[in-house]
Amino acid sequence: MSRTTFFEVEILDAKTRGQLCFLDKVEPSSTIGEIKGLVCKSHPQWYPARQALKLDPKGKPLKDDEILENLPVGTTATMYFKDLGPQLGWTMVFLAEYFGPLLIYLLFYFRAPYIYSHRYALTSSPYPVVTLACVCHTCHYVKRLIETIFVHRFSHGTMPLRTMVKNCVYYWGFAAWLAYYINHPLYTPPSYGEIQVNYALAIFVFCEAGNFSVHLAINNLRGDGSKSKKFPHPTKNPFTWLFFFVSCPNYTYEVGAWVGLSVMTQCLPVALFTFIGFIQMTIWAKGKHKTYSSEFKDYPGLRMAIIPLIL
Repeated sequence: MSRTTFFEVEILDAKTRGQLCFLDKVEPSSTIGEIKGLVCKSHPQWYPARQALKLDPKGKPLKDDEILENLPVGTTATMYFKDLGPQLGWTMVFLAEYFGPLLIYLLFYFRAPYIYSHRYALTSSPYPVVTLACVCHTCHYVKRLIETIFVHRFSHGTMPLRTMVKNCVYYWGFAAWLAYYINHPLYTPPSYGEIQVNYALAIFVFCEAGNFSVHLAINNLRGDGSKSKKFPHPTKNPFTWLFFFVSCPNYTYEVGAWVGLSVMTQCLPVALFTFIGFIQMTIWAKGKHKTYSSEFKDYPGLRMAIIPLIL
């Protein structure tokens, strides 16, 4: 009869190297997620999502699905603990990030008291483009909220509270800044009038539809319940054919939608928000593109990260 060999796991603080707990008789098949659960029993204030366990104090955190016996450790393993701080679920994070801009913009559109001069309180702009911009901005964030609740599947369960606060400051702050100028009583419509507005609206609607279509395609990637890793492919939906050329067409469409809104409103804060968003989404897209290229030997060589044939 075979005898089961158990592991002993010592958990040390990554900063002080002090021992936090010692786990005895840990099953070899235990995952890092299960070990985090054992740590939580000794220190309830550190729930699993708040923990990062590493084999080296300065190394990368171990993934929750990694198995103890497959790690480069002996039967007595030492792991280093880092407190990630308070965590929030991704659904809550995105709801907070997107509800804010939605409501803030409407306050400026309806010219709530104390935003502009008193005589403009609760008045409306005479320019149709201002109302159209409000409709576009509102639809954009309503779409994001719908996707958050019904479409997106999040690979990481939580986000640090401090990161969410920074994100909210970014989204809410920019929403207030661009809404202030677009809905300002002294706002002037675009230089080329209806032609400029109509072309920009077409770009915006096209890119919003493309963004939503790509998100649906990504969501359906594991619709069969399989846990095997896959990379997204174009589907019968023409909006997803951008997958032939880029790894992250959702970012391409997102940037395109904001370019459309920038042209429609001819407003500098909107253009600046678009530019900063493009830089951040390019960083994310390059990271995902690099991951796809390294994980899949058959990954299409024609694909770029975010801009076809260029970037």
